[in-house]
Amino acid sequence: MMSPLPKQMIDRWHSRSEPGPGQGVAYWHVLFGADPRVCHQAQYVQERLSQFTGLHMTPLRWLHMTTLVVGHTEELSSSALAELADRASQRASVIEPMPVSLRKIIYHPEAIMVRVDPGDALQPLVEMLETATCEVTGKLSLRESKTWMPHVTLCYSTTNQPAQPLIDALGYELPPCNATVSAVSLIVQEGAERRWDWHPVAEVRLGQAESVASRGQRPARSAQNAAD
Repeated sequence: MMSPLPKQMIDRWHSRSEPGPGQGVAYWHVLFGADPRVCHQAQYVQERLSQFTGLHMTPLRWLHMTTLVVGHTEELSSSALAELADRASQRASVIEPMPVSLRKIIYHPEAIMVRVDPGDALQPLVEMLETATCEVTGKLSLRESKTWMPHVTLCYSTTNQPAQPLIDALGYELPPCNATVSAVSLIVQEGAERRWDWHPVAEVRLGQAESVASRGQRPARSAQNAAD
């Protein structure tokens, strides 16, 4: 449970700066959309909240845990993205897959999330990705804060409304859900966040010295056309 709880939900995108058409942002995400246990939990939450308006539900396919924002694709060439995946895969070989639990709900004025525990066990993954990304991008620091609470966002708020009715409908904990973090994906998001125009670039598997380039997925135009 997040403390203090919000009294009011607000529109996440009211004044949020987002990429425009043809622009994109690259992320490191842990994807959970292929895990039926996590999808079932998300469906449970979304059904409990279906009576409310002003909520934008995360598509089950793209349920994810954001680990790191890499940067805008106009600053990243396709070869840089490929190098980033290779460097991360080399470092990921010494990080074993990690069992996690999704249960405790986090309420934020802009979103409702479920916490991924234990957070401390996931820190080496984030630090590895930050190191690999810094080597490619040249940025000394990619995180505004070293405090990171791993979570999966289940829905976003699109309007102003009291938070308490949502809290009453959902509570503070979900039925236990166990999952395994066994890979992290390099994703390019094109355009506005709510469009979910995502393009996987590569999947880096933990405990293995390899990355898998995505097939049948086009990279973002801005990354594809950037000068090497």
